[in-house]
Amino acid sequence: MRVLAMLDGTLVDPEQPWIRVDDLGLLRGDGVFETVLVVDGQPRELGPHLDRLARSAELMDLPVPDRSAWEHCVEAVLGAWRGDAEMALRLIYTRGVEGGDGTPTGYAFGFPIADKVLRNRATGVAAVTLDRGFHPDVVARAPWLLLGAKTLSYAVNMAALRHAEARGAQEAIFLAADGSVLEGPTSTVVVADGNTLRTPPPSLGILPGTTQAALFRAAEKAGWSTKTEPLRLADLLSADGLYLASSVRKVTRVHTLDGTPLPDVPALHTELSALYESEY
Repeated sequence: MRVLAMLDGTLVDPEQPWIRVDDLGLLRGDGVFETVLVVDGQPRELGPHLDRLARSAELMDLPVPDRSAWEHCVEAVLGAWRGDAEMALRLIYTRGVEGGDGTPTGYAFGFPIADKVLRNRATGVAAVTLDRGFHPDVVARAPWLLLGAKTLSYAVNMAALRHAEARGAQEAIFLAADGSVLEGPTSTVVVADGNTLRTPPPSLGILPGTTQAALFRAAEKAGWSTKTEPLRLADLLSADGLYLASSVRKVTRVHTLDGTPLPDVPALHTELSALYESEY
């Protein structure tokens, strides 16, 4: 099942074309998006996702998203969903049509969680590290690169995942030119060391993770320490556990990195998954 609602809350047939061929989101990837996990009709971290959508729009000089309109649009999709208990909800916001009056295009699209994602949640993944091709100091020097904005220009991210798959892995982890750990193409990196969880800082030009933030909140309540600080490849290899966190993959463990088996502690993954779920 799939459900599509335009930004005004109107439900439309997802099998029909609704995006103009001259929409700048299609032509140039000139727009932003969010993907929200919905469980039993409840969107997880919707507020933080809408906050991040607004931040990405600001970085791209897009009109400020109408939060109430987006909330109404989300409600329309959730109200019409008749599929599995879990679904993915994608929010798309583009600059609108080329040469138009500046009115953005916006819609919400609900669709099932892919079987591959569900399988990887259970079995874990192999990942490879890939060079992102920039030094972290470029974030301040070149704001036009939109590092840290969740834009529709995801061709590089998808190419990275295809490259990982060609190397026999399911996921990739980007490294900066100075060796700093950044993020996955569609995920946040989290490592567990003893009773401490660590993740790289958004100041490196990466997305602040909504799922990672929820996990850290829950972990802190349970007595864990959490740190947002720079990580190196050696930190990933020596950690008690390496995880990729995102809305649809939740907290997925990485069991192999660049062909090297990592510590496999099922109880630790179970505990972290339970902590994440405890937020809801």
